[in-house]
Amino acid sequence: MNSSIEEIAARIRRAKSAVILTHMRPDGDAIGSALALSCALERLGIAHHVCDESDIPSNLAFVPGIQQLEKKLPADAELYIAVDSSDEQRLGALADDFRAAAARRDTINIDHHVSNTRYAKYNYVRECSANCMNIAALIEALGVSFDKRTAEALLLGLLTDSGNFSHDDVTEETFLTAAKLMKAGADIRALNYNLFKKQPKTRAELYAYTMSRIRYFLGEKLAVISISLETMKQFGADNGMTEGFVDFPLSVDTVEVSASVMEVRKGQYKISLRSKIYADVNKIAGVYGGGGHVRAAGCMLFGDVEEILDKLHELAEKEHIKLASVQALGATNDFTVGVFNTETRQY
Repeated sequence: MNSSIEEIAARIRRAKSAVILTHMRPDGDAIGSALALSCALERLGIAHHVCDESDIPSNLAFVPGIQQLEKKLPADAELYIAVDSSDEQRLGALADDFRAAAARRDTINIDHHVSNTRYAKYNYVRECSANCMNIAALIEALGVSFDKRTAEALLLGLLTDSGNFSHDDVTEETFLTAAKLMKAGADIRALNYNLFKKQPKTRAELYAYTMSRIRYFLGEKLAVISISLETMKQFGADNGMTEGFVDFPLSVDTVEVSASVMEVRKGQYKISLRSKIYADVNKIAGVYGGGGHVRAAGCMLFGDVEEILDKLHELAEKEHIKLASVQALGATNDFTVGVFNTETRQY
């Protein structure tokens, strides 16, 4: 059940202490949501911590305030606020502590994923280009103005989750929010450079290696890239360097869905899914315990990567959903929903 943004703001204002936490392997929207809300709580005089189970992603190391992230959840806070996390499992190693906190303290869930499970006492879930848009609305409801640091944290999330304003969920509100943040001092040029144009040589080499090995299925409608732990070690790369890899195969004109199969430990793979025009990858991921958005979703699966890819090809003929005819493509298309199998809701 959803609470209003005003109800959540009122509950936060009453708190003397709080913990802000977000999903494992955080992206720009997760970090931006957490740090922007942290700025607001700081200005309200509310003692708080910002937590995430993961190491700081190398591609976001430039973000001011990111070093304040802690890996352990304090047990004595009055209020626990999860941001940009569609369910508790996405909190990773902090999920059990969050559940334990929920048994004795108030919890808040602020998110924009269609797959959100409304797992907190107070839930504000609204689909939009980036969760930072929801956090911006919350900060305004708290009566806190945007300063440069807050605005840049929010714009970080807006740029990353909207694909630099290129995704089909970008609306007039997206641009109006960005305009407010720029008026408050956010430097969109510097953010664009650090997010989309600057990269170490290691990432460039890993990118070239990975894209030279794209595999195609379903008449080249599905493109798959694979990144093993051995490859990461070979190039001396970290997980943050693979951000955005899954988007490139969509630039191939025949491809409707792109999948990244990334080994996170032996026999365990993070699956990231993206679609171009008509495939609902949230439904694909959701069948097997993951989720996200219509055009961007994921899940976690287990097994041997080659067996997984072989199974993908086999299941393409057995389990599928009929997709509506798309005039721009001039045809009706089939796409498999029985592609991946997973035992967790993590991705």
